Amino acid sequence: MTGQKRDIPSKIICLTEESVETLALLGRLDLVAGVSIFVKRPSEAQNLPKVSAFTHSKIDTIVELKPDLVLGFSDIQKDIARDLIGAGLNVWISNHRSIQETLDYVLVLGRLVGEEQKAQELVLSWENEIKRLKAMTHKKRPKIYFEEWDEPQISAIRWVSELIEICGGEDVFKERSAEKLAKGRFVTSQEVIERAPDIIFGCWCGKKVRIDKITERSGWSEIPAVKNQQVFELEPEIFLQPGPALFVDGLRIMAKYLENWQSKT
Repeated sequence: MTGQKRDIPSKIICLTEESVETLALLGRLDLVAGVSIFVKRPSEAQNLPKVSAFTHSKIDTIVELKPDLVLGFSDIQKDIARDLIGAGLNVWISNHRSIQETLDYVLVLGRLVGEEQKAQELVLSWENEIKRLKAMTHKKRPKIYFEEWDEPQISAIRWVSELIEICGGEDVFKERSAEKLAKGRFVTSQEVIERAPDIIFGCWCGKKVRIDKITERSGWSEIPAVKNQQVFELEPEIFLQPGPALFVDGLRIMAKYLENWQSKT
């Protein structure tokens, strides 16, 4: 590629969303040759070739595109990675789960594409916003139940739990958030009732949240969040990917909901 630095990839396949948005913010969306079918951020990335879902990919199509690097996320994509490596491609599957690990991921990806300075600037700006939110005082920290899936009910993954805490809330299932596998975050309706959250967020990966389906569950009418109409839907493309969306929009959105709750108590 004319003008391309020889020590960075010239063609990248992104199997998940966070790598696409990171590269876009670094000014290198031009390197991306294929994306996940779920990609929404940035909007222009939706016009790129769709080559992967989360648990399966078009291996032959990816190989035909001859990428220098394939980026993916989590152990769930280990079989995709195996097949691509077997086809002779370079693959990086990150497995970051915390806010700090997500910031580190942006820095590493920045170095990989020759945009280390931009990555550092982005991360510094997000770290400053995190510090600002942590420094805010609150009359009371609302108890929050974040539901990633409804059947079975799955509580917040680690980066979401940490985001809640940063913005002044208390994740009612914080002790389960560090579990690597989703089954470690399964919860029962009775457990949610007993922990009496003040706010409930539905953020179902791959389908629209039905607020009525949550509020009408047996025994949930006495949960403070349900009684006080504090049940809301959050966008999975912002909260369920460990990438820039958490900092660009997630912090602001979460903080706003918590500020609104504070104003009513």
